[in-house]
Amino acid sequence: MQGLYPPDMADPTTPTVLLSDVEIQRVVADLAHRIAPVIDDETVAVVLLTGGLWFAADLTRALSRVGRQVRFDALWLASYGDGQSSRGRIDVHAPYQRPIAGRRVLILDDVFDTGLSLAEAVRITREAGAADVLTCVFARKPWPEPRAVEPDFVGWEAPNRFLVGYGLDHAGTLRGLPDICALD
Repeated sequence: MQGLYPPDMADPTTPTVLLSDVEIQRVVADLAHRIAPVIDDETVAVVLLTGGLWFAADLTRALSRVGRQVRFDALWLASYGDGQSSRGRIDVHAPYQRPIAGRRVLILDDVFDTGLSLAEAVRITREAGAADVLTCVFARKPWPEPRAVEPDFVGWEAPNRFLVGYGLDHAGTLRGLPDICALD
């Protein structure tokens, strides 16, 4: 891992590895085994952009390895901007590319904290006429209040820290780290 992270380990902005890339792949494989029995090849896997892209790519390949060839689409939603906390509102930057009416939809997101993005994605998907909506997040962070929706599938129970890597970013940076790290 030398060279992947800033060299000054005394710097408080140096990422601390919480989940290695090997552990991430183990979590993704487990999710694929849990999800495969409840979906079919007509299911549309929908990634919430941008952070969920890494997870969605890995999960759809893992589903393929267990015999599920899902369709694919995306919603581009944003609630953080470049900050470290949600702004409390969701911006929709890009809607679905294809019709999803009458289909089962599996919404995929990287991290579940406030629940605002996932709730908005579920609302948009139901309004678009999906027959069934399932949700899956790679990581769920603890939250002090009840959330509007809870994911159907959760890969990893994350600590309440600011996460980067594996698609999670800090003002657009550090998404490409292969591990999930804390930056706090």
